[in-house]
Amino acid sequence: MEEVVLVDKDNNVQGFMEKMEAHQKGLLHRAFSVFVFNSNNELLLQQRAHIKYHSGGLWTNTCCSHPRKNESFLDAANRRLNEEMGMVCNLENVFSFIYKAHLDKGLIEHELDWVFVGKSDTLPIPNPAEVASYRYISLTELDKEIIEHPNNYTEWLKICIKELNQHIKDSNYFEKKL
Repeated sequence: MEEVVLVDKDNNVQGFMEKMEAHQKGLLHRAFSVFVFNSNNELLLQQRAHIKYHSGGLWTNTCCSHPRKNESFLDAANRRLNEEMGMVCNLENVFSFIYKAHLDKGLIEHELDWVFVGKSDTLPIPNPAEVASYRYISLTELDKEIIEHPNNYTEWLKICIKELNQHIKDSNYFEKKL
C-alpha cells in the first residue's frame, strides 16, 4: 500500500493516507514534477502507460509522483526519474505550487507540487509499466499543442507549464551548461 503525505498549504504534515483514498477525497498532499531538457532545449515528455490508475495514455512532463514518508522531495524526484525513465541527472528545485484538478475515474489531484528541472542528453530507458512512449519537444511547440489538443495532456502539465515557461525566461535557464 502506497501512502501520500497529507499537508496544509504551508507544507506542514497533517498525516498519511493511502494514495488512492487521498485522490478520491481530494485531500492536499505532497507531490513533485520533473522536467528534463536536452542540449537542444527540448523537454522530454512521457506518455503515461495506458494501465495507470488515472490519466493513462496522456502526455505529461518527464516524470512525477509523491515523496514517501520521511523522504525529501529531491530524493523522491531522483528515485522516480530512475524508476520511470531509467535516467539520472542533476535536478534543481525551481518552484512549488498548489493545484486542484478533477481527473478521470472520479479522482481529484490536490497537490503541493514541487517542480524540479534538469538537463541531460542521455536517452531514457522507460519502464513499460509506467511509460507508453516518450518524445522531445520545444516549449513553443508544446504550448501550441496544448492549445490545439488539450485533452492529450495531463491536467497538472497544463497548469504547471505556464509557470515553468516564466521561470525559464526569468532565470536564463537555457544559458546554463549541461
